[in-house]
Amino acid sequence: MSHYLSPDIPSPCYVLDEKLLHRNLELMQYVQEQSGADIILALKGYSMWSAFPLIKQYLKGCTASSVWEAKLAAYEFGREVHAYAPAYKQSDIDELMPLVNHLSFNSVTQWQRYRDQVAEAGVSIGLRINPEHQEADTELYDPSAPGSRLGIRASELSQHDLTGVEGLHVHNLCECDSFALERTLEAVESRFGEQLKQVKWLNLGGGHLMTRKGYDVEHLISQLKRLRETYDLQVILEPGSAVAWQTGPLVCEVVDIVENNGSIALLDISATAHMPDVLEMPYRPVITGAALPGEKAFSFRLGGNSCLAGDVIGEYSFDQALAVGDRLIFEDMMHYTMVKTSFFNGVQHPAIGILREDGRFDCIREFSYEDFRSRLS
Repeated sequence: MSHYLSPDIPSPCYVLDEKLLHRNLELMQYVQEQSGADIILALKGYSMWSAFPLIKQYLKGCTASSVWEAKLAAYEFGREVHAYAPAYKQSDIDELMPLVNHLSFNSVTQWQRYRDQVAEAGVSIGLRINPEHQEADTELYDPSAPGSRLGIRASELSQHDLTGVEGLHVHNLCECDSFALERTLEAVESRFGEQLKQVKWLNLGGGHLMTRKGYDVEHLISQLKRLRETYDLQVILEPGSAVAWQTGPLVCEVVDIVENNGSIALLDISATAHMPDVLEMPYRPVITGAALPGEKAFSFRLGGNSCLAGDVIGEYSFDQALAVGDRLIFEDMMHYTMVKTSFFNGVQHPAIGILREDGRFDCIREFSYEDFRSRLS
């Protein structure tokens, strides 16, 4: 029996496997040591702060996309805090200044509006650039798509004196390999080569899925070393997915079986509330022991426990017919999943727990009606 099916683990529950997270962090430490680059945690992809005591032993800090994420980084992680958002209000800048070390602006106008205040606070200023080079497979996650609101194009940046700007920030990858990074760097160096000679650091954003099986880590290292040596830059990576890649599942339970053009298993989770990328991307999550429909003896469509008609995870086949009370293990549910959950319909939010390296399970958080009630007013 899978250790994720232990009776100590409630259903539903997100389960972080500490051993697997440790493995990913050790690989990232190797990349930092060999390349000289710094890796920080992108909270937009993974912000389970109960894991921060382990993560901060390996990574230099966090990157935040909002004031609240910056506070989480400063208060719970306690190392460097880098920030970027598409737009800041004056109140955002006021709150961020005591919290952050680096702050990147999305536009020239934002930079010009706030640069004096940021410089006076001793925060290193960066500008997000748009390399106009596409690598993401899904349009929803492509920052370099035509008409993108994210980043400054070279044709605009070349018109401005960049005095006071210490870094550039580029992000156009989404769960990509090191060769996508190499192609991106070619575009960046072609369009922004002069600016690279003027700044102290280059933040390469996220999307570097270095912990995925088959990723060419040595090629990544060679690209980062070349970049550092060519331009005498501090190079920063801020992955979210790669940190928590394949580090734990969402465990759930079959609540009912209904029949309508086939068997439908209703679960105690919701796609729209608990793993929304299934509907947004969309994608088909892996279930331990399951296969494509028809490949095994018993096929079931799996549905969530909300009133949304399309709250359907997909169709899977199993060696045995599903029955009420059976548990399913949705693999790889740590990154870009917990951060997107909601209390839609008031469906029970999954608990959050950690399977420790010694085999103990710690239930870190269970949610209650009071959590649902306090979400709105």
